[in-house]
Amino acid sequence: MTHDHDLVLRPTEAQTAAALAPPPGRTGGDLVVETLRGLGATTVFGLPGQHALALFDAVGRSDLHLVTLRTENNAGFAADAYGRITGEAVPLLLSTGPGALMALPALAEAAAASAPVLAISSQVPVAGLGGGRRGHLHELRDQQASFRDVVKSVHVARTPSQIPSVVAQAWESALTAPHGPVWVEIPEDVLTAETLIPQVTGMDATPHELAPRPELTAVAAHWLSKAARPVIIAGGGVIRADAAGKLRRLAERLNAPVVTTFGGKGAFPWTHPLSLQSWLEDRHMTDFLEDADVLLVVGSGLGELSSNYHTFIPTGRIIQIEADLGKLESNRPALGIHADARLALQALLETVSERADPYAPDRVKMVLDAIADRLSTQDVALEQQLLASIRAALPARSPSFWDMTILSYWAWSAFDAKHPNTMHSAQGAGGLGYAFPAALGAAVAEPGTPVLAVSGDGGAMYSLAELATARQHDLDVTWLIVDDGGYGILRAYMADSFGRATGTELTRPDFAALAASFDIPATTTTPDTLTADLNKALTTPGPSVVILPTTLKMFAPTHT
Repeated sequence: MTHDHDLVLRPTEAQTAAALAPPPGRTGGDLVVETLRGLGATTVFGLPGQHALALFDAVGRSDLHLVTLRTENNAGFAADAYGRITGEAVPLLLSTGPGALMALPALAEAAAASAPVLAISSQVPVAGLGGGRRGHLHELRDQQASFRDVVKSVHVARTPSQIPSVVAQAWESALTAPHGPVWVEIPEDVLTAETLIPQVTGMDATPHELAPRPELTAVAAHWLSKAARPVIIAGGGVIRADAAGKLRRLAERLNAPVVTTFGGKGAFPWTHPLSLQSWLEDRHMTDFLEDADVLLVVGSGLGELSSNYHTFIPTGRIIQIEADLGKLESNRPALGIHADARLALQALLETVSERADPYAPDRVKMVLDAIADRLSTQDVALEQQLLASIRAALPARSPSFWDMTILSYWAWSAFDAKHPNTMHSAQGAGGLGYAFPAALGAAVAEPGTPVLAVSGDGGAMYSLAELATARQHDLDVTWLIVDDGGYGILRAYMADSFGRATGTELTRPDFAALAASFDIPATTTTPDTLTADLNKALTTPGPSVVILPTTLKMFAPTHT
C-alpha cells in the first residue's frame, strides 16, 4: 500500500550528476540570478554599487536583459511601469544604504499603484548586522526598517542556501493580489561567497488566488438585481486583474452606469452609452453617485481623489470589492468583499439577474452634459484642445505616462485612455519625476510600440539624466514637456490659498538643446502644431522630445 508521504520526486541521473558536480566559481549572486531565471524573469533594472557587484557580475554572465538607469529612483519607476504593463514581477537591483534609500519614492509609488516590483538589495557583511555600528561603508542601523512600512513584505537571506527560498517567497508575495513591491536583502559577503549548492532549477512561486466568499457575492448580486439606480465605480483593481471585459458584461447586464477612477482609466469604454467617463472631481458626478441606491465599488478604496476630496457622502448601499484588506471599508461602511476583482466580477456575473433600465443612458448623458456646461463657462478651451491633440496623435494601443503636472490633472478626468492598461500616472503616491523613466520601462516591456511621457518642466528636471538611458537603449519614447517656467500646479494652489506663490519659479535649461546634446531629436511646438509634431515624433523610431511652452490652468474645483 502506498501512502501520500511515500510519494517522493526522485531526481534523474542527469540531475544527480549536475548536483554532484555544479559549475565552479559560482557565488551567491549566481544563486539569485538562477532563481530569477527559474521563476521566469527575463529583464532586470537597477544600478551597480560596491556591495552589489557580485550580483551584477552574475547578471552579466547570464542571459538576463539588464537595463541600467542613471538614478535608483528612476530605475524603480522604470521597473514599476514594466510591472504594470506586463503584469509580471520585475527585479530591481540595488546597492546598500544611499543607493537603496534613493529608490524609496519609487517603491512608494509602486505600493500605492500595486505594481509588482521585486527590489533586491545588498547589505553590509553579516558581521555588521544587528546594529553593531562597525563602520562599514553605506551602513544603516537597520536598513530593512526604512522599507518595511513602504513595501508589501520583507525577505532576508543570511546564508547562500537561503537565497532561492527567500527570492521565491518574495516573488510569490509580489504577484499575490493585491500586487505590490517587496524587499529582498542579502549581505555583501553572502553574495560574493563561492557556493557548492547545485544550480537552481524547478522554482515554483505560484501566487495565491484571492477568491470571494460566495455568501457575500450572493447578497451583492441580490442587491444589484433589485436596485432602482445602481452605479459602478471601477478602480485600478479592475485593470490589474485584467477584468475590464467582465466589468463591461456586468454593467450591460445590470444597465448600470460606470465611472472609472483615475487609476482605473480604460477599465470601461469611454464612449459607451453607460460610461460616466472619469469626472470624479465634479459636483454633478458626486451628486449622481450619492443618489445611487446601490453603489458597486470595484478595485478602489474611495480615497481622496476618488471621492472628490472626501466630499462624497453616499446615501445608498455600498458593495466594495477590494483585494487590499487595508482599503476594505477604510473610508465608507460597505458590504466588503475581500477578493481579486476578476474572480469577484465573475461570481456576480454567474448570479445577478438581468435588469432592464431604458433610461440609464439618458441619465448618463444628462450628467456629462451638465459637466460640459459647467466647463463652458470657464476659460479652459486651450487645455481641452491640448488633450484632444494628444489623443489624436497617440496610437490607441500605445501606453502613456503622466507626471504630476496640470495637464495630467486634466487628463485624469478628461482623457480617453481607449484601452485598459494604457494610461498611467504618479497619482498613487503623487511624487514628481515619474513619467519619463516609467515610459522607458514600458518601452522595454513592449519593444516596437511607441510610448508617450508627459511632464511639466519642473517634473522633467527630476529625469533629465535618463535622456542618456533613452539614447543608450534606443527606446521608442516621446517626451512631451509642458514648459510653464515652474511648478505650475503648486503655483496655482499657493496663489489661490495664500494670495502668492513661493518657491515655484524655476530656472530651466534649453530643453531642445539639451536633448540634442544626447543626440535625441527635439521640437518646440505650439498648441496648433502639437498633433502634427507629436505624430511625427511617435512614428519616428527611437527617443524624441517635444517642448510645448505654455501656461495652463485647472478647471474650477467643486469640493471647496
